Amino acid sequence: MSGHLSKTAIAAKRDQLQTRLAQLDQRIHTVEDALDAPHSRDWPEAAKEREDDEALEALGLEAQHEIAMINAAIARIDAGQYGICTSCDLPIAEDRLEVLPFTPFCRDCAAQAAH
Repeated sequence: MSGHLSKTAIAAKRDQLQTRLAQLDQRIHTVEDALDAPHSRDWPEAAKEREDDEALEALGLEAQHEIAMINAAIARIDAGQYGICTSCDLPIAEDRLEVLPFTPFCRDCAAQAAH
């Protein structure tokens, strides 16, 4: 188990992650409902709706990516590895976990991965 985070802190992170999963699930259902809605037969309106659909699809993909990241974080909690960088095995700073509770990387490894 991660030594720098208390069991209480980890339990709170799990709750936070599960709450976010529920929000994302709702977002995906909303996006799917909007994409399933009938489209206009008017060409200019249909073009606008297609643009809207593309934006909705992007939101849905973003939500799916975040869900995958959250599920991986919950798996790390279950494995006793939450808060430990999956790249270098060093602790992830608590302030980083506060902002990105599903991050698998410490700041240094995230910066290296971005380049």
